Amino acid sequence: MIPPATCPGPVGLTRRNMLQIGSIGALNLALPQVLAANDHLSQSGLSPKADSCILVFLNGGPSHLDMWDMKPDLPNEMRSEFQPIATTVPGIQVCEHLPRLARQMSKFALVRSVYHDQVAHAPAVYTAMTGIRSNIRAGIMGAKATDHPAVGSVVGSFRPPKSQVMPYVMLPYLTAEGAGGPPQPGFLGGWLGKTNDPFLVLQGGPRPDSFNLPALTPGFGMTSNRFHDRKDLLSGLNQIGNASRAGLTQEMGTLQARACDLLTSSTAQRAFQLDQESDRVRDAYGRNIYGQSMLLARRLVEAGTRLTCISWAPDANATWDTHGGNFATLKNRLLPPFDASISCLLDDLADRSLLERTLVVVMGEIGRTPKINGGAGRDHWEFCYTVLMAGGGIKGGTTYGASDRRGAYPKTSPVTASDIIATIYHGLGIPADMEIRDRLDRPLLLVPEGTPIRELYA
Repeated sequence: MIPPATCPGPVGLTRRNMLQIGSIGALNLALPQVLAANDHLSQSGLSPKADSCILVFLNGGPSHLDMWDMKPDLPNEMRSEFQPIATTVPGIQVCEHLPRLARQMSKFALVRSVYHDQVAHAPAVYTAMTGIRSNIRAGIMGAKATDHPAVGSVVGSFRPPKSQVMPYVMLPYLTAEGAGGPPQPGFLGGWLGKTNDPFLVLQGGPRPDSFNLPALTPGFGMTSNRFHDRKDLLSGLNQIGNASRAGLTQEMGTLQARACDLLTSSTAQRAFQLDQESDRVRDAYGRNIYGQSMLLARRLVEAGTRLTCISWAPDANATWDTHGGNFATLKNRLLPPFDASISCLLDDLADRSLLERTLVVVMGEIGRTPKINGGAGRDHWEFCYTVLMAGGGIKGGTTYGASDRRGAYPKTSPVTASDIIATIYHGLGIPADMEIRDRLDRPLLLVPEGTPIRELYA
């Protein structure tokens, strides 16, 4: 008998496994209320420039002034301790601690004029990940069933994968608002329903680069034959009902069948087998949870997953929220693994002819203040920050927009967080002005205040 933690073959499905994924929460299947939007999508005439998206979310707020938009002529109380270095594109500079990315500049664009009006992490994350402004300025929000759906939930629903894989995957954390706090809003299915929540792949195991996939781990003693017996039992139970329940029974039967198919899919299973990669490749990405998350994201793209979100923090204050020791933290802990892993990802996607159809987005929810505080840190600054975009039709080797001389406010071509989400949808062939009906049949616009940045696309 194979212990659950090491089982390499077809998985079993226990009641506990189903509960762990919200019964059918690993799937991103459209409910009847959503089907009408698919008609709008098919009639829009918008041709997708990308088939998949990898969203690297630097949770906590990375300092644009110390990474992408350096201002070496600022006074001492504002100037970064780091030096800008030339990239492979004349006239564009980045931080000296991003040397590998500097050599990749021809592959990506920097949008240096992004802003919104949400100062605290939770509402800022919600705005950055959905394109919808929160009506809460600060305080604990927590993810709710009434939230606007995350970009991954929408993409997985309206552009479902062609293979038996998870449409929307989130790793290695469902980031908390603070240590021990509730999950941040903006990553889940919200009013699209739990069937549109991401499939969670969480850090766990004996090594710092290990993942835990409870939904794809069989219960002890569960064999393939026993699993299929339970699948048949579910099918039989769903045939019991009266005419008034016929529609719901049919829908649930379809969802359960697809869940069973997914959990036994060899394609889905193979995507998570990082041990199939060479030591050289795994070392290049970095033997840490974030480097291996980038590698897993590439494997998910190959398998057909539509959107993979890497949230770089177990909680909002744990990594990029550099109120104190900003420069030491970036130099010694954050920038080296980030530079190695994202550069390796871009190279790997390009070498495998995947970058052209894979949109890669790197962003946080806020920037950092131009003024350095008394703890050698920078505080929250929502008025200007930078987003990196690559692949999926994006014109590489370019910048869009510019900040003012202090990096405090957009100077040219201001871009809202809603515009960034609209641009992601545009690249994936989903109209940002698409109307979706929620479970109460209310018509809601996908990104009512966002406009795609068409100039970014080749």
